[in-house]
Amino acid sequence: MRRVLWSSGLLVGAGLLVGCGPKGVPEAMEVKDVPVETSAAEETEAAPNESAPTKSEDTMSEDTMSKGTMEYKLPNLGEQLADHLSSSRARMPAEIVQTFQDGVEEVRGRGIVEAALNVGDTAVDAELPDANGKLVKLSALWAKGPVVVVWYRGGWCPYCNIQLQAMQETLPAIKAKGGTLVAITPETPDNSLSTVEKNKLEFVVLSDLGNEVARQYGVVFKLPAKVSPIYKQRIDLSKYNGDDSDELPLAATYVIDQTGKITYAFLDANYTTRAEPADIMSALEAL
Repeated sequence: MRRVLWSSGLLVGAGLLVGCGPKGVPEAMEVKDVPVETSAAEETEAAPNESAPTKSEDTMSEDTMSKGTMEYKLPNLGEQLADHLSSSRARMPAEIVQTFQDGVEEVRGRGIVEAALNVGDTAVDAELPDANGKLVKLSALWAKGPVVVVWYRGGWCPYCNIQLQAMQETLPAIKAKGGTLVAITPETPDNSLSTVEKNKLEFVVLSDLGNEVARQYGVVFKLPAKVSPIYKQRIDLSKYNGDDSDELPLAATYVIDQTGKITYAFLDANYTTRAEPADIMSALEAL
């Protein structure tokens, strides 16, 4: 189940999208004659036009946000992710697709979406290091204005990189509404710094080592048993996260107002779907 809610109580989006892997499982690539999952860097070498989408009329939505004389055109993230999913699935054998799809359903069946913090809940405060090791307190950010918090699994994930690039494009519109954009990842600061540099990010990226903060928000899960061996063979999460927990966060997105209340939440067990920038901006407009 996917939940996208606003504080107005209106259901912005809900649905069941069955992908080819659990949230926490990147798309497969052909490696050593067996298409399995690879890092974003490896995918860039194999298919440079897929993991690093560029701005174009085809990848931008019709939605715009304006403030005064400034107008912002927002990226159509859903379209970009769907294009990548389609091309990735075309390269994968049916058994790999089925393994990942079963993993999504297993994670979904655990009820993580229903149990996670949602609209109307009080956000959990935390102090986490940024990519340069500087501690950042979430409450200090939302005291200044609304905060958009985006969880991503890691720089090895092509879907995460596509999302981060889309959020970078959305950053001016967020700032125009007095908001702050923050991304949280279980990766170590050194690895998150690589992600920041690779994607030329101009917003704060925080390292949640051990997924401790994600756990308090209820958005962390353990990889399904059938999927974990693929990670160990091809990705080695311990290298990126600095632990052997086999845990990852959902690609959740929250909007938190100045009182620390969650006013928008995107939660989905399928890692190939992410919060649409236009929906995030609508949530900020509603504050």
